[in-house]
Amino acid sequence: MIDVYSWATPNGHKIHIMLEECGLPYRAIPVNIGTGDQFQPDFLKISPNNKIPAIVDPQGPDGEPISLFESGAILVYLAAKTGKFMPKADREKYQVFEWLMFQMGGVGPMLGQNHHFRLYAPEKLPYAIDRYTNEAKRLYGVIDRRLAQNRYLGGADYSIADIATFPWLRNWKNQGIALSDYPHLQAWFDGIAARPAVKRGVEVLAGLRKPITDDKARDILFGKTQYERR
Repeated sequence: MIDVYSWATPNGHKIHIMLEECGLPYRAIPVNIGTGDQFQPDFLKISPNNKIPAIVDPQGPDGEPISLFESGAILVYLAAKTGKFMPKADREKYQVFEWLMFQMGGVGPMLGQNHHFRLYAPEKLPYAIDRYTNEAKRLYGVIDRRLAQNRYLGGADYSIADIATFPWLRNWKNQGIALSDYPHLQAWFDGIAARPAVKRGVEVLAGLRKPITDDKARDILFGKTQYERR
């Protein structure tokens, strides 16, 4: 049984979906990032960057327990463990890695900033909103062009690159995006959203998440609490 320390966010849902797709037994342990669970010493032992998700697998590669943080690393690990959603041939494998890194280095950080300035920032800054909304549109365009030539991001087959990217695009309305402007992406999105494992994965811990409305939660997520030395 894999323990998944997580919350109902795009990065958390990546791992929930992967575990559901692979059929691995797991236990979802909530880490409420709005109340500061991510700063607890026991969590920091397995996720020193105080971010979700993190996993503990009692049956690691050598038969001993292993803990991992960073969602991209966890996806690669689970793909290797199960032999699923990662091509065997090197050329195809590196294509999947390309698009996984694209999500980790571009889609996640930039759409995260977009969410922050459009939804959570205490002051509406037109420059920041315009900058990150335009970057979101650029990234959606990159994905749409890729999917005009390939069924999935990594190539012909569904892979961890798709699993990593899909949860970040579920909030397209909040990102200032019209999905119909990207028809190839929209067809890909709708197909993935219809997968039974994906439907189950995005519901994991979703009932526990509440909107961020109070100053304490904002401070924990975006203020001085986030930046305290530990």
